[in-house]
Amino acid sequence: MVSPEFTQTSAAILSALTSLGGAIGYARTGSIPSIAAGLSVGAIYLFSMIRLRNGQSYGEELGLLASTVLAGSSVPRALRLRKPVPIALSFVATYGLVLFGLAFRDKRASRV
Repeated sequence: MVSPEFTQTSAAILSALTSLGGAIGYARTGSIPSIAAGLSVGAIYLFSMIRLRNGQSYGEELGLLASTVLAGSSVPRALRLRKPVPIALSFVATYGLVLFGLAFRDKRASRV
């Protein structure tokens, strides 16, 4: 079972990592898609953390959504390019998928 506090903390860290990564990508290459994607995924993680902290519904699902979007964009690039940034993003996405997937499973199991 994944503790709610750990899930909240992880959502906050993932929000910061993806937002910072998007800003760094923009600063290094001038890539508008990098900053847009980084800030968007970071915002979804942030909303997830806020909902989890306040005990509101859909916190785990938002974290799972953000991780799925991140994985969908980073894993194919990591496999194709084999560069450090897409590989690191793939690991972050995989961590989020596992964490929020387990939290979602635990939440569903507690309802039954």
